[in-house]
Amino acid sequence: MAVAAERVEGLLAPVVKAMGCELWAIEYVAQGTKSRLRLYIDTPTGVTLDDCERVSRQVSSVLDVEDPIPGEYSLEVSSPGLDRPLTKAEHYRRYVGSSVQIRLRAAIEGRRKLNATIEGVTEEGVQLCDRASGESMVLSLAQIEKANLIPEL
Repeated sequence: MAVAAERVEGLLAPVVKAMGCELWAIEYVAQGTKSRLRLYIDTPTGVTLDDCERVSRQVSSVLDVEDPIPGEYSLEVSSPGLDRPLTKAEHYRRYVGSSVQIRLRAAIEGRRKLNATIEGVTEEGVQLCDRASGESMVLSLAQIEKANLIPEL
């Protein structure tokens, strides 16, 4: 789905933006014969149910015409939530100083999961401070399998 996700994002980001929202992330979950395409949208004032419904209707039309994903799937549109996924450098930049839970594609020093504070973003990757050890590190986006904000309530 990696190539299809890029194509889907290219098709849908302008549509979502024209509706006053930001396409935050795309997630494709294969489940047997029926899969799910999840779109996470955001707005400066927060996402409402009406936003999700409007975007879903508009995006459904585009997906029906362009047909970028083979087979059956259901479309879900929602807010990224407080524990939003971070998938792009801009996401990390926006949340410098925030805590994040990261799962790595390959273990580093025997660890695949870590909790860290985002210190910044450079050309090399995301600068983090490991909350367990206090050590600073830089991870490329390619090293990160999944990252989510840790909500501070």
